Amino acid sequence: MQKQLIECVPNISEGRDSDKINTIASIVETVEGVTLLDVDPGKATNRTVITFVGEPQPVIDAAFLLIQKAAELIDMSKHTGEHPRFGATDVCPLVPIAGISLEETAKYAHKLGERVGKELNIPGYFYEKAAKEEKRQNLANCRSGEYEGLANKLSDAAWKPDFGPAEYNEAVAKSGVTAISARDFLIAYNVNLNTTSTRRANAIAFDIREAGRFKREGSSVTSKKVLDENGEPVRVPGKLKAVKGIGWYIDEYGIAQISYNLTNITITSMHEAFDESCKSANERGLRVTGSELIGLVPLQAMLDAADFYLVKQQRSLGVSESEKVKIAIKSLGLDDLKPFIPEEKIIEYKLKDTSVKKLIDFRLDDFADETAGESMAPGGGSIAAYVGTLGVALGTMVANLSGHKAGWDDRWEFFSEWAVKGQAYKNRLLFLVDEDTNAFNKIIDGFRMPKDTDEEKAARSQAIEDATIYATEIPFQVMETAYESMEVMQAMIKDGMQSSLSDGGVGILCARAAVLGAYFNVRINAKDIKDRDFAEAILSKAKNIYDATLAIEAETIAYIDSKM
Repeated sequence: MQKQLIECVPNISEGRDSDKINTIASIVETVEGVTLLDVDPGKATNRTVITFVGEPQPVIDAAFLLIQKAAELIDMSKHTGEHPRFGATDVCPLVPIAGISLEETAKYAHKLGERVGKELNIPGYFYEKAAKEEKRQNLANCRSGEYEGLANKLSDAAWKPDFGPAEYNEAVAKSGVTAISARDFLIAYNVNLNTTSTRRANAIAFDIREAGRFKREGSSVTSKKVLDENGEPVRVPGKLKAVKGIGWYIDEYGIAQISYNLTNITITSMHEAFDESCKSANERGLRVTGSELIGLVPLQAMLDAADFYLVKQQRSLGVSESEKVKIAIKSLGLDDLKPFIPEEKIIEYKLKDTSVKKLIDFRLDDFADETAGESMAPGGGSIAAYVGTLGVALGTMVANLSGHKAGWDDRWEFFSEWAVKGQAYKNRLLFLVDEDTNAFNKIIDGFRMPKDTDEEKAARSQAIEDATIYATEIPFQVMETAYESMEVMQAMIKDGMQSSLSDGGVGILCARAAVLGAYFNVRINAKDIKDRDFAEAILSKAKNIYDATLAIEAETIAYIDSKM
């Protein structure tokens, strides 16, 4: 069963005192099973975004401790900052990451809020998916009036808190109010402008954000809001859905920014918000100089941004993940104000387990040394997978070179499609490099199991059988993938740059070596499988791939010979 993971992204009303920030953020690390991912302070906003992740119960335990510590160290009666706020821990959203629904996450938000209200006597509101009434779904409604309006808000029966005391007392004056939610992944994203004008930045924000601006009539001096038949102000919608935004001036950088919350990046992506902001800025005589991410971003958002700009440039999409991340950083200007370090800003990279070093993480010379050592792994199966990786990498290289060849601009999409296929084969084979070694280690683990009782002997025998089957399936997958990857090299030898015929040919030979090498591993492991029906079936399929590979090799060599 998949482990349940949620992310918590509390925003505290302190962005200048590093000692306070670190004390508050570090409290989450005292809870076992919780990983602190990011601490992102802002001096001008006097606000820090903290990000941590873990299983639901440990996460809300850590969130409770953070809210408690923030209330101890932050005095809201003395707080100033550019960002709207009404509490020491201003907002505390919970975000489902894996194995848990938004509805289930909302139940944990309610559990956290009830504890904060009862044990800390801090009032608060549930918003977004945790909201208990419609008008409280929107955070802006809950936070209207901000900290300065809390005395009136808490005495208003229509805004009685969802948890905690419904009174403005000395303790609440210090702690303020906390808003807790369950929501989809949100990207806090600022776009930088070459102006110091907050009014100009707001004008662009109103152009873009879903809520748009109020419709007005009359001259600029005497204009007034247009009202509908119910007496409510009429709005002119902005260009993009699922976007909230305001303009502000950041003294720290000496520029105005448009501060966006992208509340659903499947509806409006980071690059769409950036691109539309550029268009609106240009229309108003301004220029976007870059952008800034607050907190963490999903890897896919970066890859989507890279693809967006590669398509605009009519460039191949079949480049590596690391190259796409670089393209996204430069295209969005994410390093405009300060360095953008992917390992610190992309959530998947932050969650990556670096305690176990994979074979594919080795340097080339270290990989060779590891293979040449006394241990039995990595062995022929892993090497076969890696040789296959190199083969399809060569085919992908030819596709990318061909797509960028002068005079072939009208064919870039054709070559891009082949390069994308090549990258997929390459990534699959890279996975199999380590998985073949993992499969071998499972057999060793089986042989190390105890065998003192009949039950232990039976369990050991079954574990060895299961591991042997798996250790046969993995090299078979290497065979399949390497064989299928030959289509990339075949297409590039026929339709790609003819000056790269030799590269495509070497790619074919590498794929052939991968297939034959993996075939040897299938055969040697299959002989130890007790389930002979399974063994004979996989051997038959493997032989067919072996024969087909040799035929492609012969055909390709003959074709290359005819062209040289």
